[in-house]
Amino acid sequence: MAVLGRLSRLTQLTGAELRKTFTAHGLDAASFDVLATLRRSAPPHSLTPTELMHSAMVTSGAITQRLDRLEERGLVRRSRSESDGRGIIVTLTDAGRALIDDALPDHVATEARLLRPLTGKQRAQLANTLRTLLESLGDAT
Repeated sequence: MAVLGRLSRLTQLTGAELRKTFTAHGLDAASFDVLATLRRSAPPHSLTPTELMHSAMVTSGAITQRLDRLEERGLVRRSRSESDGRGIIVTLTDAGRALIDDALPDHVATEARLLRPLTGKQRAQLANTLRTLLESLGDAT
């Protein structure tokens, strides 16, 4: 109970700090995730909705809602695939790239601040321990 209780509380506290950073950039965690995933992809920073869905580990309906909101804001563009006229490609717009490039350093700084009390060795041990637990529960990512 102590381990799971602390994990739960840690999720609440770190989530609140990350939300502050996202909100400062007009984002939420879901939008940040999509934009960051597209930004990490090779230029022209395009992926299919299915690739985004697998990356975010959400349903197709959830990714569609995220893309609708981001497209409405002009941060992503959906278009037909040139190689497969039936497929859709999601591309980061210039505005989306500028926003994620602005938000990402603040996000990384927030993460670093949250982990500052741990040494590098402690961080590595914690990451490995959590990976082991996640894999035991069927999370292969």
